[in-house]
Amino acid sequence: MSDLLADLDQRLRQAVVFFWQQRGSQSQRQGGDDDKDRGDRGAVTGGKHLDGFRELVAALLEAAGLQRATIYWRKKTELPGWFRAEKNWDLLVVADGRLVAIVEFKSQVGSFGNNFNNRSEESLGSAADLWAAYAEGAFKPSDRPWLGYLMMLEDAPGSNAPVRVKEPHFKVFAEFKDASYAERYNQLLTKLVRARLYDAGCFLMSSREGGLKGEYREPNLELSFHNFVTSLLARAIAVARTQQPGPSEPPKIEAGPPVTPSTG
Repeated sequence: MSDLLADLDQRLRQAVVFFWQQRGSQSQRQGGDDDKDRGDRGAVTGGKHLDGFRELVAALLEAAGLQRATIYWRKKTELPGWFRAEKNWDLLVVADGRLVAIVEFKSQVGSFGNNFNNRSEESLGSAADLWAAYAEGAFKPSDRPWLGYLMMLEDAPGSNAPVRVKEPHFKVFAEFKDASYAERYNQLLTKLVRARLYDAGCFLMSSREGGLKGEYREPNLELSFHNFVTSLLARAIAVARTQQPGPSEPPKIEAGPPVTPSTG
């Protein structure tokens, strides 16, 4: 664990490089520079671009001392909801039949105006549905699971430029006045955590060119990757220390195949 934490920045940089490499290769297979919009959609539906972050989080969880635990992604990641039958989450941790943690990994590259509201509504709705299901006993005999949200946003002029708000009837809150999409994401994740809809949030920004060299920035240290994984590991270690005696079995990973990109 200490080696992983000591190397955390370097491992995070590797995940950033992987993110941009995968987006580039998947976009080329879907049309390349001649069909950029279609290519960006292909990179997302390819399902691998965020695997570097998943693998880093999984490696940290494996070192947290959990026994008889399984880390799932892209496979067996459905959980029951209250307002809908089930939701497919990005990563789950289950130990001794108890739900320990849930992590969402999301990204946005380009199309900032089109996608921000979708991401906002999705993050709010998913959390509300999960906690309603938990309150109704959907995850018995689990204690309250840990819920986290990681967002990677392209660091580009379009994400950093001020955005006008529309106020035909009532005034928006001051923090949204002339706020860029980057600042809107900062406000979204900060408020999701402070409202306790999520236990921790991580907000990373990286440019296409700099990202291929592992460059990234954290606009808000409250939403840093270090704080994010520290919170997650505190939960995992607490669960490990209270597990009932049993066979010593380190965590395993069940990762399904990437989603096949659509060519239609």
